[in-house]
Formats: sequence, structure tokens, C-alpha cells
Amino acid sequence: MGKLGFYFNMDNCIGCSACQIACKDRADLPVGANFRTVGHYETGEYPDARWYHMSIACNHCTDPACVRNCPSGAMHMAEDGTVQHDDDMCIFCLTCVEKCPYGAPVAVEDLGYVQKCDSCKPLRDAGMNPVCVDACVQRALEFGDLEELKKAHEGEELVNELPCLPEPSTQPSLLIHAKPCASEKDFTRIRL
Repeated sequence: MGKLGFYFNMDNCIGCSACQIACKDRADLPVGANFRTVGHYETGEYPDARWYHMSIACNHCTDPACVRNCPSGAMHMAEDGTVQHDDDMCIFCLTCVEKCPYGAPVAVEDLGYVQKCDSCKPLRDAGMNPVCVDACVQRALEFGDLEELKKAHEGEELVNELPCLPEPSTQPSLLIHAKPCASEKDFTRIRL
């Protein structure tokens, strides 16, 4: 099996946040902490303004800044190529939180360590999908081998770089079927 990652179809996403809620519920996260977030963006100006949604979690990067900079080894690459976190090894230095350009690691003060999306590894090991994938009513999310996902979506223009995302210097394991408006440089994040 090759590199694992997420596929996100921006055309299908309606911004309902079901993926975010399912993830938060599975991880039993406190108020204010999220492993997956849904952002809402607007491009252009009225009357030609267009808007879109972006669902994002840990991108399980090929060259993850969180792993490179973790002094304790708590943040590490698993055998399946995903980025995982060992809570017992975490010294709560917050280096991973500061270094990740995507904001994936979350400092959970009450627990005294960092947590992050593990791509639902225990569920995947049992042959199931990550909860965010199954919760998406529009089937805008998929998880799997990136090469197989590319084949499954052959003919689609797939990117991993958009103006609303940081520069992909960490080589994110993310395939995005983007709306045309999402590539415009003039965009504004809006909160609903």
C-alpha cells in the first residue's frame, strides 16, 4: 500500500459540518477543540461573489513539520505512513502546535498533552472508514491510498494547494477537487 491520505470534493461539500461534528464526538473533544474544521470562504465582489467550503484535518504529510520538530518523539510516522501522536510521550511543549502550518495538533489543557486527527486508525485497523468520511452526507470526503484515489477520480483536476491553505511545503497527503472560484487569490474567510 502506498501513501494514505484524504480526498476532498469541494463541489460536493455543502458546509454542513457533519464531518467536524462526527470527529469531535468520536474523539470526545472539549469545547473549542477540533481535529477537523470546515471553513467558509468568499471570492470576488458583489454581485459576482462566489463562496465555497473547505473541510480540513491533519493532512498526514510526507514531510510533517510536527514530527520534524517534536523533541520527545510523541509525534511520529506510523507504519502505514500516517502521522500519529503518542499521548504518553508528549511533554506538552506545544512545538508541534506552533510548527504545523495547518493547525492540526490541538493543545488540550485539561489533559496536559496534545492530540490530533489520527485518521481514525483504530477504526481503519478494523476495516472501517474514518468517521468524517462516513458522516459526510454529500460524500465529499474519502480516505485511502492516494494513488488509488487518483485513479478513482481520474479526469478530475486534483490539487493540494489553494489560496486558503498554507503553502504545501510539508507535502500534504491531500487531494482536492477544487471549485474554480477556490483558486482565485482574492478570497475572504467568512464565519457562518
